[in-house]
Amino acid sequence: MADSKSDPDFLKEFYIPTYIFNEETKTSYVPDAPKFPVLAFINSKSGGQLGGDLLKTYKTVLNEHQVFDVGQEAPDKVLRRVYTRLEKLRQEKDEFAAKIHERLRIIVAGGDGTAGWLLGIVCDLKLPHPPPIATVPLGTGNNLPFSFGWGKKNPGTDRNSVLSFLEQVMKAKEMKIDNWHILMRMRAPKEGSCDPIAPLELPHSLHAFGRVSSTDELNMEGYHTFRGGFWNYFSMGMDAQVSYAFHSERKLHPEKFKNQLVNQSTYAKLGCTQGWFAASVFHPSSKNVSQLAKVKIMKKHGEWQDLHIPHSIRSIVCLNLPSFSGGLNPWGTPSGRKQLHRDLTPPYVDDGLLEVVGFRDAWHGLVLLAPNGHGTRLAQAHRIRFEFHKGAAYHTYMRIDGEPWKQPLPIDDDTVVVEISHLGQVNMLATQNCRSKSVHDGTSSTSHHNGEEDDSDEEDSRNEADEYRKFGAADTFRIADEVDISLLS
Repeated sequence: MADSKSDPDFLKEFYIPTYIFNEETKTSYVPDAPKFPVLAFINSKSGGQLGGDLLKTYKTVLNEHQVFDVGQEAPDKVLRRVYTRLEKLRQEKDEFAAKIHERLRIIVAGGDGTAGWLLGIVCDLKLPHPPPIATVPLGTGNNLPFSFGWGKKNPGTDRNSVLSFLEQVMKAKEMKIDNWHILMRMRAPKEGSCDPIAPLELPHSLHAFGRVSSTDELNMEGYHTFRGGFWNYFSMGMDAQVSYAFHSERKLHPEKFKNQLVNQSTYAKLGCTQGWFAASVFHPSSKNVSQLAKVKIMKKHGEWQDLHIPHSIRSIVCLNLPSFSGGLNPWGTPSGRKQLHRDLTPPYVDDGLLEVVGFRDAWHGLVLLAPNGHGTRLAQAHRIRFEFHKGAAYHTYMRIDGEPWKQPLPIDDDTVVVEISHLGQVNMLATQNCRSKSVHDGTSSTSHHNGEEDDSDEEDSRNEADEYRKFGAADTFRIADEVDISLLS
């Protein structure tokens, strides 16, 4: 490492003095404001021992008052307190505080669940200058960090590793990505292990918000309504089932899941043992997506239209970023002919569209490992609606940004509805290795494979209302005492 990174002049560009955080009397000397002031939010339970070690290192490198353990204090409380203090100082004509307010950046270290929590909070707080966010990969899949060039392997926790990351933060560019609001409405089942009202049955991104208020226009008598948000993907079917099995195992035997490589190996084994490489034998066609749900999509300024799902599709992914299952890109880059004839585009992260991709089985998923490989491209949509009616299955599996759950399906004439809609954008920090593409600058980042695919055969078969203004993360996210914060990794 270059000596300059250890130089006090380097660290002072990130350092926030203590008086910014409390009412301590300022010293007579006020240094120049840092160019890249940061707040670091770390999930100390992520990555086995790595999260705790990283927390200690950041507190020695920076002012300990600008480093927070998300398991000890919720980030929404921290940000409210910090921004309230900054605004008070700004009104007192404190130019130093005003520059901190203007230049502030956030570092979040944890899994995709932790990163999504921070993104939801920043969106909900509607800050006057929303800080851009850099993500440290401490989870298993690490799709969010990987999409923006921060890597997917768990980082080192020593001082030099932290200083190297800070240097990347200094050089990073800001990049907007789309936010996606998800609403789910169902009549709660009277019995069964997958009652969504029970703790831990739904992911934190949905369970955290509980029921919509009885005064909310979305509330329907006799139904439970949940809302949340995601930034990477929503999926349903075989991939979510494997993920659910993995998370269930980890919940039962957390001591076996302390290493990223071991976690990934266990994940792969579960995919094999659950029969997804012989799906036609082990999984009846009655559980295929087209048999479970009626799917509707809406373009940016259009009407709802039915989406045809090929009968063989057993898994469907609604993708916002070009990273799924640890760095794979299910959409790929459509050829010029397909862009013209099917009105398809590359997977931009800020175009207000989700890429909807289907998979038949695990063998189909392995196609993603090949150059220009991709799943079955079904559509690109601004809004998506899944309607589940009584059928041959009593449940299915769903997943949001790495957090899976077992979803009960109707057993009578009721309907379970899942609706996804666009909800603004948030600022991310991206390195020069960023894989995500902006619709405003198609050459600003690199994709998984250079160039377009060839034209080989493939199986292709409103204004925002008030109800879509918030995710609820900042106001109601609570972690029950019995919940292990590592489940967010």
